[in-house]
Amino acid sequence: MGDDIKTLAVRLVELLRARNFTFATAESCTGGAVSQAVTSIAGCSDVMRGAVVAYHNDVKIALLGVQESTLEAFGAVSEAVVCEMVRGAACSLGADCAVATSGIAGPGGGTDDKPVGTVWTAVKIKNDVTAKLLQLQDKGRDENIKNTVVKVLEMAISKLELY
Repeated sequence: MGDDIKTLAVRLVELLRARNFTFATAESCTGGAVSQAVTSIAGCSDVMRGAVVAYHNDVKIALLGVQESTLEAFGAVSEAVVCEMVRGAACSLGADCAVATSGIAGPGGGTDDKPVGTVWTAVKIKNDVTAKLLQLQDKGRDENIKNTVVKVLEMAISKLELY
C-alpha cells in the first residue's frame, strides 16, 4: 500500500471516529483494496463494520440487493449499479457511511463505450448518495485499482468533512 493511500485511510478513520460513524465497503473492480486500506489502520475496529467483494453479478444481487433489471439495463459498470451497491452495503452491514466501486481494471474487458479504466464509485453517508465516474488512464490493472482506491477514499473524506 502506498503512502498516499495510508495517509487517506488514516484521515478517513479519524473522521469516521470523530463523527461516531461506522463504515462499510462494496467492491467489485478493487477486489477488497479499499477495505484492506482501512483495516490496515490500527484502531479501525472502532468504525469498520465489514466489506463485500461482489465481483460476480450474482453476488451483487444476493448480498447487496442490486436489482437484476438494473444490471440488465445498465451493466455492472454503471452509476445505477454502484448506487445500489453502496445502499446495499450500508444496509446489510449496518453502516452510517459506505463506499462502492465497479469498473474495468483491465487489461481486458473494455469496450468502446466502457474502455479499460472506466470506473464508477459511490459514497453514502446517512441518506445521501453521491456517485462519480472515473475515466482513468489505462496504466495497467494495479495502477487502475490503486487510483480507484485513492479517488474513492478522497471522495469519502470530502463528503465526511461536510458533516
